[in-house]
Amino acid sequence: MKVKVSRRAHFNAAHRLYRQDWDDKTNQDVFGKCNNPRYHGHNYELIVSVTGPIDPETGFVMDMKVLKDLIREEIEDAFDHKNLNEEVAEFKKLNPTAENIAVVIWNKLRPHLNESLELEVQLFETPRNFVTYTG
Repeated sequence: MKVKVSRRAHFNAAHRLYRQDWDDKTNQDVFGKCNNPRYHGHNYELIVSVTGPIDPETGFVMDMKVLKDLIREEIEDAFDHKNLNEEVAEFKKLNPTAENIAVVIWNKLRPHLNESLELEVQLFETPRNFVTYTG
């Protein structure tokens, strides 16, 4: 029997979607408002889910305090109130789209979880636009 447990978190961050190897017109045509050279921000909502068996001793799939602390240390502290393009190493050469941000979050969390557990990251850029990554 497997159970999924989830923790909601959030962070506020600025970014600009563009490719340095494209000219201004191509960047504007592809990324529109998100290509603003002065950046723009989002109030990101994050749901991290861990799926696995219930431990018969604790009754947990994973201790939610451990998950909360992991998200705070690895994601919120690293991304909150940051310019993703300029201040977060993973995005120095990677376009910080919602898709890429979700993959980076998954990659930052995965090494800290027991390999028997499945990890899912849902990232809401807006209440209507979100991505899900499961590895």
